[in-house]
Amino acid sequence: MLRLTALLTAFGFSGLAQAAATHYPLTVDNCGMPQTFAQAPQRAVTIGQAGTEILYALGLGERLAGTSLWFNDVLPAFKAQNDKVPRLADNDPSFEAVVGKRPQLVTAQFEWMVGEQGVVGTRQQFHELNIPTYLLPSDCEGKDNLVGADGTRLQPFKVESIYKSVSQLAEIFDVQARGEALNAELRGQLEKARAQLAGKDLSGTSALFWFSSADLDIDPYVAGRQGVADFMLQTLGVRNVVESQEEWPTVGWETLAKANPTWLIIARMDRRRFPADDYRKKLEFLRTDPVAKNLDAVKQGRIVILDADAMQAGIRLFRGLETLSEAFASGKAPQ
Repeated sequence: MLRLTALLTAFGFSGLAQAAATHYPLTVDNCGMPQTFAQAPQRAVTIGQAGTEILYALGLGERLAGTSLWFNDVLPAFKAQNDKVPRLADNDPSFEAVVGKRPQLVTAQFEWMVGEQGVVGTRQQFHELNIPTYLLPSDCEGKDNLVGADGTRLQPFKVESIYKSVSQLAEIFDVQARGEALNAELRGQLEKARAQLAGKDLSGTSALFWFSSADLDIDPYVAGRQGVADFMLQTLGVRNVVESQEEWPTVGWETLAKANPTWLIIARMDRRRFPADDYRKKLEFLRTDPVAKNLDAVKQGRIVILDADAMQAGIRLFRGLETLSEAFASGKAPQ
């Protein structure tokens, strides 16, 4: 659980006083499109759980007029606040539903939601209504979202893009001290995950992330190279068996069986867009499919169940790193 309040207390009043106040009008360069704010937004709509939970962690829940696109239930620390905020859609909301909340800011986790071909709307459509948009940098920097179902990484994902999101959103809302505290906590979690594996040789260890499948009888969506999930493995010194540069390509089980990863990491979701969103159906498939059941990771019980949003570029990623680090260090999947 995030300990933002404790960190702010640790900084003391002097730390809060040292944080520079935002000077408006503020212009922020976001994914190549300057966004100008005359004042701190009083009403925001979020499209994507990662952005929603960043704003909650910054203590800005009362500024949210609506949320959407959820993979998992909200973190327990934010449940009371989240219960007060209208959910516009479990998945993608309509343009009209977002605009109807009269937002002074719309944040988007993925460019395919609010981008050149946005399924909710384009940034231009929002800007024509004088509504600034903020796309999380993790989904636009070093990435081509027009290639592949979920985009293709041109450069490896950088965790700094998450810190950048926190800092920029904190500046937009004039809560810089909270942003500094949150980033300090996230960096601490990352270092803790690395420290748990200090001195452990994982050069022969490999892993596979299985996010979901449109149907259990067809090829699964798995984590490719250079994306967020691959960053998690690289950080911990473990090899990703999937070589595709796509963010979440589909790969056949025969190919995955030949790669025979040491560990399987499967996504747990509360959404139900596809049958395999249910992690229990994933487990049943792994134990009964004539190909998948012969994987060493399945036979030896090396399966880690991880929240789907811990595989995304948000604050849950850092907790996910700790979970994986504990499993890799002990050689046992969490119970």
